[in-house]
Amino acid sequence: MKRKIAILLMTLTSTIAFAQKTNYNLLIGTYTAPGKSEGIYTYNFNNATAATTLKNIAKGTANPSYLAISPDNKFIYAVNETGNTSTVSAFKYNATSGLLTLLNKVDSHGADPCFITVDGKNVIVANYSGGSLAVFSRKADGSLTEAVQVIKHTGKSIDPKGRQESAHVHMVKFTPDHKYLIVNDLGEDQTYIYNYNPVGKENTLTFKKAIKTNAGTGPRHITFTPNGKFAYLVHEFNGSIIAFAYSNGNLTKIQEIGTTAKDFSEKVDAADIHVSGDGKFLYESNRGNANSISTFSVLPTGKLKFIETVSSLGKGPRNFTIDPSGKYLLVGHQYTNDVVIFKRNKNTGKLTDSGKRIDVGAPVCLVFN
Repeated sequence: MKRKIAILLMTLTSTIAFAQKTNYNLLIGTYTAPGKSEGIYTYNFNNATAATTLKNIAKGTANPSYLAISPDNKFIYAVNETGNTSTVSAFKYNATSGLLTLLNKVDSHGADPCFITVDGKNVIVANYSGGSLAVFSRKADGSLTEAVQVIKHTGKSIDPKGRQESAHVHMVKFTPDHKYLIVNDLGEDQTYIYNYNPVGKENTLTFKKAIKTNAGTGPRHITFTPNGKFAYLVHEFNGSIIAFAYSNGNLTKIQEIGTTAKDFSEKVDAADIHVSGDGKFLYESNRGNANSISTFSVLPTGKLKFIETVSSLGKGPRNFTIDPSGKYLLVGHQYTNDVVIFKRNKNTGKLTDSGKRIDVGAPVCLVFN
């Protein structure tokens, strides 16, 4: 009995300590050219006040536009989006100081990597202009091997403006059960599902199926609910969101909903999409002439109900994130060189301006650890 009580008290103490944690690291990936950014920025973020303090800048890494943190929080992986010379960088990460120490760089095996994901065994990147995805094994010291597998997509679609003249892989994301990898190809109007074998080397990924989306819409990013039952895919060209039921590597469409007014006829350029940590709300950003954040409630059926659309208060809301406390939503604006911090009402999902800003050049990826 005493042992059970001791374990209960330890668990309770741990839970309270986690709930009371107020300081987190916020890492920001950027475009260093053209612009004023110097690399990857690490800030302290206080979720009691939304105050931020710069801790470190990892300089000398070109266009680290997207970042991923290893599950043990000891390593950072970044794409270096530099056209045909693009690479993937591995860094040792000191969470206390925010210091990033370069371990190595490897060829991305495709031009302009725009998304990266990591687990205990591998790093996987989406090469936008190259129309490919590449798998890299992680060494014990956190550095990367050369690519163990490269998959090249070869299709196209109907966009008359030339952005679908070839494949453009835009996102790689593990399913919640970690058995599959979702790959969105904006150029082909297709979402691929690959079987995932973490120790498969050249057969790490094997094709399972492809889902064709509406022609000319450009599937960009996908997100899952915390319980793993539902997924939401946003399309860049028209801002539409498709809701899916998810089970064992299968996506079943249950709804399609827009993110702009019916009479909106200007450029949408949808960008990012996330579900809140409690699974109750979904948020989506549009760039172009919209520069907005839309909020939806997630119904028990997985369908979405529109709540509101607000200005993102900047230009080019390429990426956004919700802080670990759930009290704030931070939006990185590529073209106005700032991060806008919104207060988030946990009960209604609605956003209001906190008045807090982070001045940083071309922020395009925000990651808390």
